[in-house]
Amino acid sequence: MSAKRVTLIGDGAMAIACALILDSQGHAVTMWGPFTDSVTETIRARENKRYMPGIPLPDSLQLTADEDEAMAAADLLVSAIPTQFVRSTWKRFVGKMPKGASIVSVAKGIENETGMRPTQVLEEVLTGESIGSLAVLSGPSIAQELAHCLPATVCVASEDSELALDLQQTFTTTWFRVYTHDDVLGVELAGALKNVIALAAGILDGLQAGNNAKSALLSRGLAEITRLGEAMGAKRETFFGITGVGDLATTCFSPTGRNRSAGELLGRGQKLDDVLKEVPGVVEGVPTTKSVMQLAGELGIELPITAAVHAVLFEGLDPIDGISHLMTRAPKAEKIG
Repeated sequence: MSAKRVTLIGDGAMAIACALILDSQGHAVTMWGPFTDSVTETIRARENKRYMPGIPLPDSLQLTADEDEAMAAADLLVSAIPTQFVRSTWKRFVGKMPKGASIVSVAKGIENETGMRPTQVLEEVLTGESIGSLAVLSGPSIAQELAHCLPATVCVASEDSELALDLQQTFTTTWFRVYTHDDVLGVELAGALKNVIALAAGILDGLQAGNNAKSALLSRGLAEITRLGEAMGAKRETFFGITGVGDLATTCFSPTGRNRSAGELLGRGQKLDDVLKEVPGVVEGVPTTKSVMQLAGELGIELPITAAVHAVLFEGLDPIDGISHLMTRAPKAEKIG
């Protein structure tokens, strides 16, 4: 496989993890960050002390806050911007895109207002640009674990099968295994919706509700994810694979995941504004909860766990009352999807 010139748009934890993977495979990697002061500090320290403390960045990794420098001659672009900022960030690159470069998104969320997935936002913003195909890389992939080269398995999904195969080769290492997938819709929805369920899992942790409760939450959360995904046209089996139940399990049980951690603070009684100040980085599940409720309303789908999370986040519902409401719903037969 020939070496690529890869630019990562974003300089957070997942961007750094991807940069380290790609650099280890001999690709020429540039990482662009939106804030000059932050990029300058990272260049000076050769470490991102906020998002990935203690992880040295190789000298071969280039860092920049300049849009023209970031785009110069890139073969592949990796979009590692939080979902709610994808649109505004990529508008900065309109008219500067390298011709024919493909884009792979690693964001996990749904845009507020539009209900669009990250690849849909990219496609809309970059209409008229001479870019290549789009793809999404997703799965159970805690960034800190990737930075320490701990084993992980993900999927790369694209409507362009050749791009999916190429990205599989580009990202695969001896410890990072990549499968190909053709259900872009399902993979992106699974990645976004699991963050909502992870908030609920964290709330249970904060309330010390126990593992029985969390396992039940994971199971019923998967049912909600599948229900909405199928209604939107995704493949049912996608939600029972790596990017579905696999990613959901990791996010609900990982002690370092931002969404689960934010939920735990909520369960302990902290207010949302204070939680968002305390958790480093963007907690994607918070805005995504709004988007999911909007989509569920449009489709006429009942999502009781998501509705409870929404009520805790935005309607002042006490987390204990949220659990009580879920536990006292009318008895029924179990159904997935």
